[in-house]
Amino acid sequence: MVDLSVPSAARMYDWLLGGNSNFDVDQAACEMLLQVAPTSREIARNNRWFLQRVVRDIAKKHGIRQFIDFGSGLPTQRNVHQIAQEIDSEARVVYIDNDPVVLALGQSLLNENDKTAILSVDMTDTEAIFAHKEVARLIDFSQPVAALFVSVLHCLPDSAGPKQLVQRVVDKLAPGSCVVVCQLVSDDPQVREDVTELMRVQTHGNWGRVREKKDVEEIFESLDKEEPGLVDVTDWRPDSELQQRQRSIEWTEYGGLGKVPPRD
Repeated sequence: MVDLSVPSAARMYDWLLGGNSNFDVDQAACEMLLQVAPTSREIARNNRWFLQRVVRDIAKKHGIRQFIDFGSGLPTQRNVHQIAQEIDSEARVVYIDNDPVVLALGQSLLNENDKTAILSVDMTDTEAIFAHKEVARLIDFSQPVAALFVSVLHCLPDSAGPKQLVQRVVDKLAPGSCVVVCQLVSDDPQVREDVTELMRVQTHGNWGRVREKKDVEEIFESLDKEEPGLVDVTDWRPDSELQQRQRSIEWTEYGGLGKVPPRD
């Protein structure tokens, strides 16, 4: 049952991207967000383009053919499986989200693609995810896997242990696996406080906080960072140095790609 009186971060993100899988309550919340952080549309677009670039890079450069997208959000154009399967039609993707609208639309989209699945599981429930029958069907953990945490960890409060969540996943992946993490950060304490409070109130507590760059850097401590390291995702391997880039001002999506090193 969808509570249409409460905005969701996934549907707000959809609206910022120009999608139509959202409701009036989500649009109203986004309008308030734009008052606090006027470049929120730009940050949403930058993040989506980063996701597309990093999935293509993982499939082409690293040759990985299996992906787990944690907190995947609403399906839109150029989803993970579409990009990966353009490179190899045998690529397999598991999406994880517990938003009922995401699940309904995702299942409809993926019904005719037997190499993808969407799971109704809390992304912090690592054991349930790795034990799920669809994960067992699609993912071979003896081989490298790409784990994606793209623009989602800021939805988790500190009590949910976002850093620990990523580490639990890393511990289950084969060496050579790729881990992608980015989240909303700001150098301005007032922006961090204002956006965090607005989202906390609007989503009835279903939110974490806008963090600092150092919080993201700590997540990568056990990973070998790929060039260009941790950056504003707009600057992560852009398709062209000549391409005009949309800049967010108040806050940014900060992160990158790390590889699971060989075990000792």
